Amino acid sequence: MAANTLYYGDNLDILRRYIDDESVDLIYLDPPFNSSASYNVLFREPSGEGSAAQIKAFEDTWTWGDEAELAYRQLLGSPLASAMTKEIVSSLRKALGDRNAMTAYLVMMAVRLVELRRVLKPTGSLYLHCDPTASHYLKVVLDSIFGKENFRNEIAWQRTGAHNDAKRYGAVSDRLLFYSKSNKWTWNPQYTEYTPEYIKERYHYVEESSGRLFWPNQMTGAGQGPARMIGGQLREPPSDRHWAYTQEDIDRLETEGRIYWSTNGAPYIKNYLDERKGRPLQDVWTDVVMTKSGQERLGYPTQKPLALLERIIQASSNEGEVVLDPFCGCGTAVAAAHKLDRRWIGIDITHLAIALMKSRMKDMFNLEPKRDYQVVGEPVDAEGARQLWLENHYQFQYWAVSLLTGQPRQQDKKGADRGIDGVIFFLDGPRRSAHKAIIQVKGGHVTSSQIRDLKGVLEREGAALGLFITLEDSTRDMRVEAASAGLFRSDLMERDYPRVQIRTVAELLEGRGFEMPLRPAQFKQAERVRRPEGKQGVLPEADVHP
Repeated sequence: MAANTLYYGDNLDILRRYIDDESVDLIYLDPPFNSSASYNVLFREPSGEGSAAQIKAFEDTWTWGDEAELAYRQLLGSPLASAMTKEIVSSLRKALGDRNAMTAYLVMMAVRLVELRRVLKPTGSLYLHCDPTASHYLKVVLDSIFGKENFRNEIAWQRTGAHNDAKRYGAVSDRLLFYSKSNKWTWNPQYTEYTPEYIKERYHYVEESSGRLFWPNQMTGAGQGPARMIGGQLREPPSDRHWAYTQEDIDRLETEGRIYWSTNGAPYIKNYLDERKGRPLQDVWTDVVMTKSGQERLGYPTQKPLALLERIIQASSNEGEVVLDPFCGCGTAVAAAHKLDRRWIGIDITHLAIALMKSRMKDMFNLEPKRDYQVVGEPVDAEGARQLWLENHYQFQYWAVSLLTGQPRQQDKKGADRGIDGVIFFLDGPRRSAHKAIIQVKGGHVTSSQIRDLKGVLEREGAALGLFITLEDSTRDMRVEAASAGLFRSDLMERDYPRVQIRTVAELLEGRGFEMPLRPAQFKQAERVRRPEGKQGVLPEADVHP
């Protein structure tokens, strides 16, 4: 198993093939269940406005079919699954019916949760994120797999503000089911900031010598105990109480000036506000909400706030340990793990998600595949790309666009893509305004008429460049047609670029990318380059390649 890896494929297969026993410290998974929902990815334009383009990433409509039946049989035959797990899942199937979405979902989840327990270290933890639709069923399944004694919390997370839901209370919360693998698990306490009201109510005592705020805490605990020397006198504790500190500790506290005497002469300990970490985190989280807009939001409907994942990762893992997300979607858990100096593994079944994660890791941390992390399951040569095309045209398009870290585009309701499979934005002009490059991807037979169509799309969209990706070699007529599109003059780079360019998948995989001006992130980096004094200098050229 290699950490800092993105895997494309079915997570059950990936877990069995690549992830070793007891090799993961923390698992976070967010497998959505909603039998009528389709989740889409919305990409943002450089202006910050939401793009009208959407990509159908996946439909989480679970149905009973051959795959669910196979998963059920594998679960019953698995030596990793306990007799209780098999009995619980069989009973749920009998109770709910064997051909409905909920049963299919629970069976598919159970066989995966058994594998997730296998890869978890004895000191590891698992957080399963779900909504109330299936959380009660999932908790029963988790109890059977991890043991009810290893259930730690059911956390209620307020994911949004108030809702005006018809004829019911506003549905604003999700559930986080927190389990450990054993009775010894990694735990780093987390705290929330005190509210001004709490500070005013509790810490309203002021130490005259220092001006520090404090509150007087009791020095006693339940149960009778011996007397102690306090303030130069031997003092008995109150009835049925004992002094909670040794004589040595009391002497030290007196020397440090930490004893407070009440008006009736009772001693207390000064708990200073500036020494407190905050209020220990409870199992209701209302302070982390995904904003409706902002730079963090990628438009992924099931996206979670980075702060939410940071909290979980900080609480249940340490630096250098391995975090796994087997349903990683847009990669928030992976991004949070990297930010917090953990190693990470992400798994997803769509090339669209993998493409989005690669783009996110580039934007946030300037990480590149191969150089900084691995991507397993993507085509590595033209033959692999051809096989992907034969298996799924749309996944091939998403993957090809990801080679340029472009933004994929979705077909309209009638299935037409309007000649746009992806877009790339770059900066140019005197005001460094955003310009658009259109990406088209073709996996089958290609002709010069497709290049003419691309030229028409450029005019219709007001785009600066057209980037044509093909599995097949381009023909002479195609190259002639591309050349007739003319040149785009870059004021920023002080050079011309072919307005329509053609590259094969093989050329892109070999590093022979498209030529184009700097993209926004590249421009920001280039601006920081210090040129020798007195020399004008030219910003470096930007090639778009894997």
